[in-house]
Amino acid sequence: MAVKRGFYTIMAAQFFSSLADNALLIAAIALLMQLQGPAWMVPLLKFFFTISYVVLAPFVGAFADSMPKGRVMFITNAVKVGGCAMMFFWQQLTLPGASPYIAVLAAYAVVGLGAAAYSPAKYGILTELLPARQLVMANGWIEGLTVGSIVLGTVLGGALISPAVSGALLAFDFPLVDTHVDSPAEAAIAVIAFSYMTAAIINLFIPDTGVDHHLLKRNPLYILHDFQRSFSLLWRDKLGQISLATTTLFWGAGATLQFIVLKWAEVALGMPLSKASMLQGVVAIGIAAGAIAAARYVPLTRAVSVVPVGIAMGIVVIAMNFVRELWVGVPLMILIGGFAGFFVVPMNALLQHRGHILMGAGHSIAVQNFNENLSILIMLAVYALLIRLDLSIYAIIAIFGLFVSLTMVLVHRRHLYNQSKGDSLHLIGMEKPHAREAPPQ
Repeated sequence: MAVKRGFYTIMAAQFFSSLADNALLIAAIALLMQLQGPAWMVPLLKFFFTISYVVLAPFVGAFADSMPKGRVMFITNAVKVGGCAMMFFWQQLTLPGASPYIAVLAAYAVVGLGAAAYSPAKYGILTELLPARQLVMANGWIEGLTVGSIVLGTVLGGALISPAVSGALLAFDFPLVDTHVDSPAEAAIAVIAFSYMTAAIINLFIPDTGVDHHLLKRNPLYILHDFQRSFSLLWRDKLGQISLATTTLFWGAGATLQFIVLKWAEVALGMPLSKASMLQGVVAIGIAAGAIAAARYVPLTRAVSVVPVGIAMGIVVIAMNFVRELWVGVPLMILIGGFAGFFVVPMNALLQHRGHILMGAGHSIAVQNFNENLSILIMLAVYALLIRLDLSIYAIIAIFGLFVSLTMVLVHRRHLYNQSKGDSLHLIGMEKPHAREAPPQ
């Protein structure tokens, strides 16, 4: 199936930006460990990264819809480069008497700011560029490449902080920055910044889709009201609420699982961070396989049929408690990732489709980001609390798996209830109505 010019440029930009995001997380964890930060502070990295998604959700959608999305993606990748630079120069940014952890967390929050504004443009341009029938395919591509970048990013991050590679980097004469490179983490951050720069350059070649980017109003109060309206529309929509609930759970659970896997690998398998990070890549391989299978076998009209796969994923996660050997852990990580990729790609496509019909691409994805990242904040805060309370990682895994399965059961029951009140599946694949027509719900 042919796709429009510019689609593969978007994919390339997404790959390099996501590659840097995932490598930077490993480098930032290494930097906190270098500073001897407490274990409960590690998940706070993702917490600070995610804050912008929630706080700025009403505005990033409007920002993404205010200009050609290729330009938006260039600006936001430039912001990520700035956050990388702040993390690299953390010593200079640490105020006298202040904890150095604050400078690292603040720098990572700036990278999160760029990511928050990048996301509505990244997904929103798909609905501007492609017809509804190609959205599952496009999401399969973007999730597959994103997952590929997760695999390579976590491998890259782990490799950059490993003794062999970091030793070579520290011995290399970096122009202008060499005097500031004192540790493997800082050397890794300097390299990772170039991936963000590459993504920003590629963004300049994304074509304008021809969509009108004129905002009716720029008043912040109007934007807040418009966001609240979009939020209500998606949650009231019978298909929107199911796909939104599913993706909200998935991203909260996925972010938490990143840190659970690192801790589990340390406790159950005795692996250091540079090697444990590879297991995140193994999960991502499974997600890629599941995403590809979903793109091939699940049309948009049958997107809701994958909800039970989410229930199975939570149950399989609990099996991590019985693994003590790497050769068993690797296929289990792939299986967990496969279930995740298979059920999130169709639900993502369905949510984008309903959001595009109801309100517009940037606005709907901003609402999606708000919900998904609020879920990440809550679940990471709970995980950090459980770690601080010295709860066993095995108990945390059991609680996590049961929570995912039971929540997906409730979502599935809600969909069955909605269908009992009247079929809503006929709304899938419809074209966007004219501006003066009210979208069906």
